[in-house]
Order: sequence, then structure tokens, then C-alpha cells
Amino acid sequence: MMRVLIIIILSVILMLVITELYFLIKERNQLRADLDNLNRRLQALLKENVDIQSEIEYFSHPENLEKELKAKFNYKKPNEKMMIIVP
Repeated sequence: MMRVLIIIILSVILMLVITELYFLIKERNQLRADLDNLNRRLQALLKENVDIQSEIEYFSHPENLEKELKAKFNYKKPNEKMMIIVP
């Protein structure tokens, strides 16, 4: 009788350990998926940062800034004539 009781108690403890192990593995997999997602977002943000730094470098030169202003906003200097060609 005592032996059966010990086997039942050990079986219950084993089931609890297995259940806990299952939930730990499930949580680990979820955390890995979250980490992968964050790494993808990090890479995208790093690329965006490089692109923005490149634009800052480009626009820091006055001649490039003036060229973009002329192209996008029809900017012209005083006493400068502008010709708009429509295709």
C-alpha cells in the first residue's frame, strides 16, 4: 500500500515537472520569435538611420540643397530666369 502511494506521489510530481517544462519551452520559443522580430526591426531602423545620415550629408552642401529646392519647389535666385519645359 505504501509503495503504491509513493508511486502515485512521484507520478504526480513527474507530471507537474513535465507540465512546467512544456510551458518553459513554449515561453522560450515565444521569446525567440520576439527576439527575431526585434532584430528585424533593428536592422530596418539601422538601414533607415544610414539613409538619413546619407541625406544629411548630401543636404549639408549648399549646392545640393539649392539643386533640390529648384527641382521640387521651383526655387530661383533673384535675377535668375527659370524655364519650365513640359514634356
